[in-house]
Amino acid sequence: MAPEVPLWFIPAALLPSLLLSALAGRAMRRWAPRWGLVDQPGSRKVHFKPTPLGGGIAIWLAVLLPLVTGLLLLAAIRGGVVPAGWLPRLVQVHLDGLQQQTGSLAFLLGAGTLLMLVGLTDDWRGLDWKIRLGLQVAVAAVCVFARDWRLTLFLDVPALTAMLSVIWIVGLINSFNMLDNMDGLSAGIATIVSLLLATVLLTTPAPGTGIPQLFVAGFLLVLSGSLLGFLWHNRPVARLFMGDAGSYFVGFSLAVATLLATYSGYEGEARHAVLAPLVVMAVPLYDTVTVIWIRLREGRSPFQADKNHFSHRLVDLGFTNTQAVLTIYLTTLTCGLGALLLRHVDTFGAVVILLIVFCILGLIAILESPRRPR
Repeated sequence: MAPEVPLWFIPAALLPSLLLSALAGRAMRRWAPRWGLVDQPGSRKVHFKPTPLGGGIAIWLAVLLPLVTGLLLLAAIRGGVVPAGWLPRLVQVHLDGLQQQTGSLAFLLGAGTLLMLVGLTDDWRGLDWKIRLGLQVAVAAVCVFARDWRLTLFLDVPALTAMLSVIWIVGLINSFNMLDNMDGLSAGIATIVSLLLATVLLTTPAPGTGIPQLFVAGFLLVLSGSLLGFLWHNRPVARLFMGDAGSYFVGFSLAVATLLATYSGYEGEARHAVLAPLVVMAVPLYDTVTVIWIRLREGRSPFQADKNHFSHRLVDLGFTNTQAVLTIYLTTLTCGLGALLLRHVDTFGAVVILLIVFCILGLIAILESPRRPR
């Protein structure tokens, strides 16, 4: 961790959302059935009894309340209502920078809330995939073109980077939606991803400025806390599901966080550090790509739900559901740990890290190829 960041920063950012999510999740377990938010068992489901779907609301609320409180506190400080001297020294030092980010945070929360409501509507009444995808693309496009949140690819081709950034946001929204197929899977993977990315940002200050990236790292820690609180209710046997409301919000939040972070400067020697999000997201992207490939190969729509996900394929090989989830956790962590090294190695080292990730995914692809017939 950068010396400017004290250890208390991590629990201070993580614990409030964890407690809020755990409490809100408990409330959703009681209220969601009254609202008709229940996931019924079915042919492509792995659960055997009706389960409440309000977990996404709990995750969203646990992220929203602490961050909105922070925005209101910054506004009170700016207006002279609250003396800045009451704040911890770390916040005082970076107060100007945090206040400059209030617009970005408000926009992020607003866009995430919109997608949460889209997912909630789908959980409640059901939406055609074309409507869902169209709204996802629209929100992503506004983020890219209105806020200029883009992937850092060192390419002077704005149209290309804009298109890839929209695809990145929409892709991650649907990746975490697709991962939500077993107890604890999507939320657990999202927790690992967000904690790894936060660690990258806290251990490597922004290139050029040397200032810790508290804004994005803090957001990721708040998101991690909300996911951990939800996992208490989503652990096997799950008593609460996040639903599309949760997976849309989580996928969007992680996607935008990767766009807002800075991994390498244009003049830096470690420009390959921009690959950190790709390394951390390797397993969710592997699941998405392979599922779509299987569906297209079988002549079906890529948006038609089935039981061909990474987790289902492991179960076909004889894994229990819990073993499959833990295997995917470890695979994600193994690939993602490479992101912590990218800023500290040369080009050859970065190539080795990428080859390790590809070898891990290739090994998994080989091991799961002799799938048992259904």
